[in-house]
Amino acid sequence: MSRLILFNKPYGVLSQFTQEPNGPPRPTLKDYIDLPGVYPAGRLDHDSEGLLLLTDDGRLQARIADPKFKLPKTYLVQVEGEPDAASLDRLRHGVHLKDGITRPAEADRLADPDLWPRDPPIRVRKSIPDCWLTLTIREGRNRQVRRMTAAVGHPTLRLVRWAVGDWSVAGLAPGQWQAVAAH
Repeated sequence: MSRLILFNKPYGVLSQFTQEPNGPPRPTLKDYIDLPGVYPAGRLDHDSEGLLLLTDDGRLQARIADPKFKLPKTYLVQVEGEPDAASLDRLRHGVHLKDGITRPAEADRLADPDLWPRDPPIRVRKSIPDCWLTLTIREGRNRQVRRMTAAVGHPTLRLVRWAVGDWSVAGLAPGQWQAVAAH
C-alpha cells in the first residue's frame, strides 16, 4: 500500500532531503521527516510555506506533480496593494509571462486568514496596503504564483500552499506532518 504524507513546510525549508551542494546551509525535509523511501511529489520554494506531499509511490508522485493531470493547487497569497476587478480577471483568464500565457486560474479576494505567524515576518509598509487572495492553478511553472501576481502589479509578500487536490494543510502546524490514505 502506498504511503502519502501531508507536511506543512515552514518558511525557509528546502523541499528536499539534502542540502544544495554550493548553497548556504538551510533546513531540509530531513530535519522534519524521518521516514525512509518517501519523496516529495512536486516542489515548494524555500520562501513559500504550506502543503508539501510526499509519497513512496512513483505513479502517485507523477499524478500529483505532473501538470498534464491538472490537479488543482490552491494558495493563500498575501499581495502588496489591493487588486481591482481587472487584475483578478487577468489572473482568471491567464497571465502573459516570459514562458507563455498561464492557464486560467481561480482568483478571489479573501479576508485575512487565521494562519500561523511567519518567521521571519513579512515586511510591512505603512504607506502601502496589502490583502489576501486565494489562487488556484492547474499547472506548476517555476515560481508561477509569484510571477502571476507580479505581472498584474501586486507582488507576493507571503505564499502559503493550502491544498493540492483534496488534500489540505488545515490542522497541521508548521513542521508537522501526518500520514493519510492515498486515493
